[in-house]
Amino acid sequence: MCGITGYIGYREAYPIVVKGLQRLEYRGYDSAGIMMYDDGNIRVSKTKGKVSDLEVITNSNEDSKKGNIGIGHTRWATHGVPNDVNSHPHTSMSGNLVIVHNGIIENYDTIKKELVSRGYTFESDTDTEVLVNLIEEVKKQEGCKLGKAVQLALTQVIGAYAIAVFDKTKTNEIVVARLGSPIALGIGKDNKEFFVASDASPFIEYTKEAVYLEDEEMAIIKLGKGIKVRKINDDSLVDTKTQELQMSLEQIEKGGYDHFMLKEIHEQPKAILDTYRGRMLADKGIIRMAGIDDNLKKFTNADRIIIVACGTSWHAGLVAEYLFEDIARIPVEVEYASEFRYRNPIITDKDVVIAISQSGETADTLAAIKLAKSKGAFVFGVCNVVGSSIARETHAGAYTHAGPEIGVASTKAFTTQITVLSLMALKLGKEKGKISTPLFHTYLQTLQLIPNKVEELLKIDDQVKYIASVYKDATNCLYLGRGFNFPVALEGALKLKEISYIHAEGYPAAEMKHGPIALIDENMPIFVIATNKGHYEKVVSNIQEIKSRAGKIIAVVTEGDETVKEIADHVIEIPDTEEAFTPLLTTIPLQLLSYHIAVMLGKNVDQPRNLAKSVTVE
Repeated sequence: MCGITGYIGYREAYPIVVKGLQRLEYRGYDSAGIMMYDDGNIRVSKTKGKVSDLEVITNSNEDSKKGNIGIGHTRWATHGVPNDVNSHPHTSMSGNLVIVHNGIIENYDTIKKELVSRGYTFESDTDTEVLVNLIEEVKKQEGCKLGKAVQLALTQVIGAYAIAVFDKTKTNEIVVARLGSPIALGIGKDNKEFFVASDASPFIEYTKEAVYLEDEEMAIIKLGKGIKVRKINDDSLVDTKTQELQMSLEQIEKGGYDHFMLKEIHEQPKAILDTYRGRMLADKGIIRMAGIDDNLKKFTNADRIIIVACGTSWHAGLVAEYLFEDIARIPVEVEYASEFRYRNPIITDKDVVIAISQSGETADTLAAIKLAKSKGAFVFGVCNVVGSSIARETHAGAYTHAGPEIGVASTKAFTTQITVLSLMALKLGKEKGKISTPLFHTYLQTLQLIPNKVEELLKIDDQVKYIASVYKDATNCLYLGRGFNFPVALEGALKLKEISYIHAEGYPAAEMKHGPIALIDENMPIFVIATNKGHYEKVVSNIQEIKSRAGKIIAVVTEGDETVKEIADHVIEIPDTEEAFTPLLTTIPLQLLSYHIAVMLGKNVDQPRNLAKSVTVE
């Protein structure tokens, strides 16, 4: 959840670390802090609030910016309320060690009581201050260097962590470690500088070379010598692999848009195109996906597919259930990863598990992957971030190629996930002989047109903005859909909740009579997805039932629809397409609607309260 940055080298560290914190602020923003080391002095500045609040503090004291070594943190509170004292970095009682931490130390209270019995005192309520003092105690008792002390201390903790630790008695190194939370290390030329971050975005303009730590690994970063990676549990050296970063600086800037979310909504035509580019040759009737091609029998012989995911990715998984069952005729179950990991599910080596995650770091999804692998299942990952934990932990997979998604509320992640899952369903349907060649070609040609149709659909922004102005003061909303568009109703409601804080619920349209209809009155906006595919007549009947109870109807319909237009209060038209691909279009106006309502209400669109982009802890 939290964001970590760090720098050690020949440059001034402050601007690098602070800029990194700004890029990671989507990960955690209850508080922010920075440690700078200069000429024997450790200076810690931290505060409740945003990185901008931290800058106010450091700008008032130029000495707090000095030095070539720095570590920084944006916090998403777990132990201890968001305040100045609980903000990171935390120092050990002696003042020699400084730490930043992403994760949760579950047995911190037991460790804290032991440390108190040994004379330690604590200023904060955090598990992190306990950890840094545990490292100090181990270092003192064992008479060892920082790296060994970190290793030994981590064998005593239960929980998840990504940490960066600095010792002012050892000023040419930073020690980092990881279990369950991501950490990336940037490598400067000739080992003269190094970067530490929760992801690569903070150092993309300085180096393209990065090392990603795996779970239960730690690294000692030494100026002039390089990075030495070891296993925490057995002290064995790890042969590190340097990866070349694919993202560019331009990709992570707003590019003239007011918010990252709006930019990412408008990037969807290109993102969808990039996702199927090189994989789908519509004119030749070919889909090439290495992760499928190399493991084809795993899929074609599978008894079932189990999809595990969280949040928006879970909604994409629900769309995939319709896709795989309709096109490839493979039974599918869609599971919340957070529930799946704690059940005792029946999984065999004839099952394929598909794990979906934008970041590739979602803690519950990673745990579900490990559970599935332990039971012999073949695990296929769908994620966006190259080199992420899920990409490394799964047997095979496919990247979505959406590019960096900074806004906390996922938009292009959802549509690119559906694009990848559509390609998979089509390829498997063809390989299994479940769809005819003419229909297969029709699907490919139709999917190829989706980016242009999304581009056209984005031109209705002013219309959606007007509808947003009408309903921005609503306190409750319903979203209804059927078939392929039931998951879109769930996703539309989630978007509104996430960024505007208006209560909203998504339902299958037919379920309205099983409870939600009791809520309908003249003050209740109901967003209905009513494309002219599938169960259109049934949805029209649902709309008439709403209208008879004075509900306000905002309908998403297929271009040229006349029936719903006569009933609904507002109509948003989408271009015609195959039913299987309608979620790629119907979700667009719902994203725009949520965005505009949130802006009109003065909410922080890119950083909604209490949420973080990557849920890397339970």
